[in-house]
Amino acid sequence: MQILILLSGIVFMEVFSWAFHKYIMHGVLWSIHKTHHVHTKGYFEWNDVFTLIFGGSATVLIILGAASGFDGRFWFGAGIATYGLAYFVLHDVLIHRRIKWLKRSKNRYLKGITKAHADHHKSRFKDGSVCFGLLMVPKKYFKNDNA
Repeated sequence: MQILILLSGIVFMEVFSWAFHKYIMHGVLWSIHKTHHVHTKGYFEWNDVFTLIFGGSATVLIILGAASGFDGRFWFGAGIATYGLAYFVLHDVLIHRRIKWLKRSKNRYLKGITKAHADHHKSRFKDGSVCFGLLMVPKKYFKNDNA
């Protein structure tokens, strides 16, 4: 049961992140998120505040769940944290290369995610972006000629 709750936390975050990214980050909170679409000097950008919010939510759930005998909150929080780790590795390390730990992957799936994210960044404006998800993107990005 714990694994199902953990997996539901991961799936929840992909769906929630897609909606939050499309309607909130490219909506009322564009003033914060636009720092991710425009190259800035320095390592951090205002957009990183979203990482603190999501990471803080996972941490609170993990602590509350652990204090109650590792109930569902712990495992759901662990799922959110797992998604956050995947996001960090895929988005910040592989795609944007904010930390140069890994080389560009030749894996078809990872290349497809990278291509979809590149299409998302073609627009530096609030409107006009596509592909708001991280793990689930349209199939066209996984074709050999597009990946």
